[in-house]
Amino acid sequence: MIGTPGSGKTMMARRIPSILPDLTFEEALEITKIHSIAGLLSKDVPILLTRPFRSPHHTVTINSLIGGGNIPKPGEISLAHYGVLFLDELPEFNKNTLEVLRGPLEDREVTISRVNASLTYPCNFMFVASMNPCPCGFYGSKDKECTCTPEAIARYMGKISGPLLDRIDIQIEVTPVKYQKIASDERIETSETIKQRVDNARKIQLERYKGHGIFSNSELTPSLSNIYCKLDLKSKEIVQNAFERLGLSARGYERILKVARTIADLDEKENIEAKHIAEAIQYRSLDRKYWK
Repeated sequence: MIGTPGSGKTMMARRIPSILPDLTFEEALEITKIHSIAGLLSKDVPILLTRPFRSPHHTVTINSLIGGGNIPKPGEISLAHYGVLFLDELPEFNKNTLEVLRGPLEDREVTISRVNASLTYPCNFMFVASMNPCPCGFYGSKDKECTCTPEAIARYMGKISGPLLDRIDIQIEVTPVKYQKIASDERIETSETIKQRVDNARKIQLERYKGHGIFSNSELTPSLSNIYCKLDLKSKEIVQNAFERLGLSARGYERILKVARTIADLDEKENIEAKHIAEAIQYRSLDRKYWK
């Protein structure tokens, strides 16, 4: 999420766990094992039943993020397994620290090698990040003038590499909420209502992938994508146009398919339609505005 200060990026990120689907028993067991190894499991709580939300400070070290120590212990990415890892003010993190996320985001596991041992921990987490569009925070704002030079903005945005951006499925711009919206009596959707839709979509996915040993669309392999993410002629034309115009990578293409499959599930549609693929592509185009 990119937006000016006070636009609600952090607040939205912290609300994500409230709309995530309930844990399956197998997921709860995996999470509990990891927290037990890390020494974070309370004696009063024999099993964790809520999805973890981890939000390390931008001073976090590589070892704390991916795991380490003489006897390798799980890091933040493993403690966020089946939950959310939230990095607030992404460019404030050390660039080398951010780059180590690339492998785990792709492989959903991390191997830590030391002289005494080499251990592999799972890290299948939802990666969420927020950032300002420039050092002063007001680049592109209609309400306040940006005081940054083009060079300063380029340096700031350059802290986030292209390969890391390519692994972020949804990139959105967040604008400040106007007073009229805050003061309005209009009824808005609650987290409970949204969660019902998410739970329904997850049930569809659990049933669909029952024989494949995966829980959700995000875990689809390329071979499974060919089976469950088939596109009609119109959708293929939209993707081809976007692929050529936006310069998408093969990874970007696969991730668009997975997001479109999820949008279709939320819409309770059996097949991916043109509107679903168009929406998924829209979520991948923001990097062309800020990372030219």
